[in-house]
Amino acid sequence: MTAPMERISALDTIEKDIITCLHSAGQVFVELSKEKLSLKQAENHTQTFLKTLSAVENKLTEQINYLTQVSTGQPHEGSGYASQKVLQMAWHRLEHARSRVNELDRLKLKHAQGRTAGRSSSGGNGASTSTAIAPAT
Repeated sequence: MTAPMERISALDTIEKDIITCLHSAGQVFVELSKEKLSLKQAENHTQTFLKTLSAVENKLTEQINYLTQVSTGQPHEGSGYASQKVLQMAWHRLEHARSRVNELDRLKLKHAQGRTAGRSSSGGNGASTSTAIAPAT
């Protein structure tokens, strides 16, 4: 069985133990509410409740410890989180580099067009024929 399926199976067992625990607690109250009290039955249900509650606590502690280990980002057996994070960051860097290269190509093309336009408007004599426009006030 794979690790995730084992974890789900363990959680399913914990859920069943919680149901057993609640059922035992209910049975204790049923016994205590009877007119003819059976102290032995109440004690048996109480012992079942306490034993099951202790088992649930231990199993939940194991699950919480596992989740704490996994959530720290440290690689562990069966986890692909660290590799996935590295890949995601590499894709982000690649996209950033592509956008910068595209921006530089656009600026290069704009600059080249400005130089070409400047040469063709000068008429070949080297003098610029553009006139300065005063800013509007």
